[in-house]
Amino acid sequence: MDEYSSSVCYTDFDDDGLETLKRYKPRSLDELASRTKFSKKEIQLIYQGFKQECPSGIVNEETFKHIYGQFFPFADTSSYAHLVFATFDLRSSGYVTFEDFLLCLSTLCRGSVEDRLRWIFTLYDTKKAGKLTQEDFFAIICAVYSLLGNVSSPRYDLDIIREHTAFVFQRFDKLHQGYITMQDFMSFCLNDPTMIQSIDGLRTTV
Repeated sequence: MDEYSSSVCYTDFDDDGLETLKRYKPRSLDELASRTKFSKKEIQLIYQGFKQECPSGIVNEETFKHIYGQFFPFADTSSYAHLVFATFDLRSSGYVTFEDFLLCLSTLCRGSVEDRLRWIFTLYDTKKAGKLTQEDFFAIICAVYSLLGNVSSPRYDLDIIREHTAFVFQRFDKLHQGYITMQDFMSFCLNDPTMIQSIDGLRTTV
C-alpha cells in the first residue's frame, strides 16, 4: 500500500459531521487519476505537500485561511481565502478533503479555458444564485484589493472600489439587465484576448 492509500483521506460527509468521516475509505490512486488530469506520480507529490499542512487529510476554513495567508504575508487575505475555500468545499460541509483539493487544482491547472471560467464564476457567485450582480462584483473586488495589502498605493477606499466595480460590471452587463449569467460571463471572457491570456496563465505543471 502506498503512502496515499495508507493515510486518511475521507471524501464524503453527512449530517453527522466530522464523525461521519470515520466510516469512509480513502479513494484509490487509480480512481483519483481517472477523475483528474494528474498522473499517479503527480498525485503522490501533491499529496505529500497536502499532508504536511493537513495531516488528517482534511482542512477546515480557519486552517485554509492560515495557509493561504502565508502566500500574502503583508495583506489581509481573509475575505479572498473565504471565497476560495467555498469553491473547494464541494459539499458546503465546512471541510475540504484532499480529493476536493485535487479536483479543484486539476480544473485550475489542467482544465480548459471554459472549465476555469466556470470555476471563476462559481468563485464570484457567493450566493449560489446562478447569476452575478454588481454587489457580487463589489464583494470580489474588495477581496482582491485586500490582497494588495501594503502594495496598493495610494490606499484604496470604498468609493474608489465602487467606481471600479461599476465600470467593470457595465462591461459585462451589455444588456443592462442588472445581472449576468454564466453564459454572459463566459461569452464576454472568451471574446476578450486579454482575459483569455490572463486565465490561460493559470495553466501550469505541478
